[in-house]
Order: sequence, then structure tokens, then C-alpha cells
Amino acid sequence: MPASQSPASFPVNRVTSTYASLAATVRETGLMRRSYTFYSLYGLALLLALGGVITGFVLLGDSWLQLLMAAALGIVLTQIAFLGHEASHRTVLASGPANDRLGMLLSTVLVGISHQWWMTKHTRHHGNPNRRGKDPDIERDTISFLEDDAAQARGPLRWLTRRQGWLFFPLLTLEGLNLHYRSVASLVTGGTARQRWTELPAIALHFGLYLVPVFWTLPLGMAFAFVGVQMAVFGVYMGASFAPNHKGMRIVGADERLDFLSKQVLTSRNIRGGWAMSILMGGLNYQIEHHLFPSMARPHLARTREIVREHCAALDVPYTETSLLQSYGIVIAYLNRVGLAARDPFDCPERVAMGR
Repeated sequence: MPASQSPASFPVNRVTSTYASLAATVRETGLMRRSYTFYSLYGLALLLALGGVITGFVLLGDSWLQLLMAAALGIVLTQIAFLGHEASHRTVLASGPANDRLGMLLSTVLVGISHQWWMTKHTRHHGNPNRRGKDPDIERDTISFLEDDAAQARGPLRWLTRRQGWLFFPLLTLEGLNLHYRSVASLVTGGTARQRWTELPAIALHFGLYLVPVFWTLPLGMAFAFVGVQMAVFGVYMGASFAPNHKGMRIVGADERLDFLSKQVLTSRNIRGGWAMSILMGGLNYQIEHHLFPSMARPHLARTREIVREHCAALDVPYTETSLLQSYGIVIAYLNRVGLAARDPFDCPERVAMGR
């Protein structure tokens, strides 16, 4: 994409049906088929990795080297969450109910996050990425993703919002706790009776299988350190994998009309790096293709990328792709820019920009 043309400034005032021809090409190429071999091997690798962490935990005993096991557990649980994410898109198995059962096992029992809450939230995001008032991923929270939200920050939150770009990654150390909290809170306040009776016990089972051995085996201080390291690694890894995909990309107005192709491509960003990056980010590096074909198996995303790039080039639709480090720089700069809206009325822009 030319340096002078950013997704935020790209004018889109036409509603077309160009996605239909793209989807037909992808289907004819066979890229929507399942990939049972990949997911079987991937699942086996995760099972072995989890077994290795448990074995290491047992063998190390009362040792501060357990913090290495805690970090490893945070990484493995994030990878399991990636697989749960794909199951929630009904990518792994043939039938929808089978994918739902797998997703609940992975996300709720093994990771401790409500599968139903995640599906509801993530489905809303996929339907309207970066759209004001409809995408839950840009709703006002500790971090403000829209200037209107940043301007409403008060008290200590205003101080944080003004520096939120620089504080983004440190705050991700708390994201694991936030995901667990929101899962439980959503089930208690908004879940159906069936969801509460199935997912709350499953989450309790997760923490029982996790916390009881940790606090039974390790000294109290070491046990708390173990949990803290695991949660921090899990939160940073999850946040660092999802953040590059949409933050700093085009914001869609609440009443703005966009065709499906433009809506998904203009609000998404791919990360370069090939198969290694695909393993590291759970396939989220192909965010554009994932949003265009959410039920596509991960091994087919790379080939689909080539087709989508050609299609977008023919239509003169910007296709954004950066390195991982570049994406983090874009995210930090975007959040800092949004955070300027939280400045005190008596502050001059220059002082705020300098963080004073």
C-alpha cells in the first residue's frame, strides 16, 4: 500500500457485491475444505506440551524454577485458547455441535474462559469490526479506542488514558485476570440457566485442577508468584496476538454503509512472517482472510491470502500488511493519539504529547 494512502483516509462510498466472486474462487480452489490432519497434529502437540509442563512442575517441586513452568503454562494455555477460538468458528470439526463441545472443553475447562461469552462477543466483532456502537472490542474500558470515550475519562483513569499507548503492554499483564472475571460475570448476570449450570462448574473445575495442586505443593509465596507469572504471560500473549489485527485501522461510523469485502479488509491488518508467525499467533496473522472466511482452516489461509491480495489490487482496495513490530508501533501511536482527548482543559497539546 502506498505510504501516502492510509486505510483511515481511503474513501469508500460505494456498496458493491464483489465478495461473491472472491468467495466462489476460494471455494473452487478447494480452500474451504477441512484440515483434520493439521488439527490432529496440533492438538497432539498441545497435549504433549501441557503434559511436559505438568511433568516439569512435579519434578521441580519446591523451587523458584517453577516460575519457568508458570511462564510455559501461560504460553500453552494461550495456544489452547487459539484452538478454542478456531473451534468457536466451527473450523476444526465437521459439525457445529461437535465444534461447540470441543470449544467448551478447550476454552472453558482447560483455559477457564466462558465459551458462550466468547462466542457471543466475538461474533458481534466479526459482524461489525471497528464499527462505532457495534464492535465490543472497541467499547470503552480501561483502554479507550475512540476519542469520544477518551474524553470522558475522569480522575486516575484520565491520567492513564493520556498515556495509554505506552501503558498498553504493561496493562496486558492483567488481561488474563480480566478475561476470567468477565467470563464469570457474564454468566452470572446475563447467561441463561443452562449456560450457568454448564459453564460455571466447568470454570470451577478448571481452577480446581489448576490452583489446588499449586497451593498444595508450593509454599504460599511461591504459589502466588506462580499464578501471577502464569496470568501475566497468558494476558500479554493473548493481548499481543489480538491487538495488531484491528487497532489503528479504519473506524467505521455507526450509520456508514460498506459492502462486506470493504468492511472486513479496510478494518483488518495482516502480519508478515509465514508459517512461523501463523504458529506464534494462532493463525491471527492472516486477519484479513480470517474475517473474510471465518470458518476456513488455518493451513489454507496463506494460499487464500494470495487470492485476496490480487482481488483487492484489481478493485483498488487497500490491503494492509506489516511486520509484527511495526504493528505494535502503530497500535501504541494510535492509542496515544486517542488518549490526547483525555487531556485536562488547561493542558496545551505540546505538554500532553510529551506526557507531562
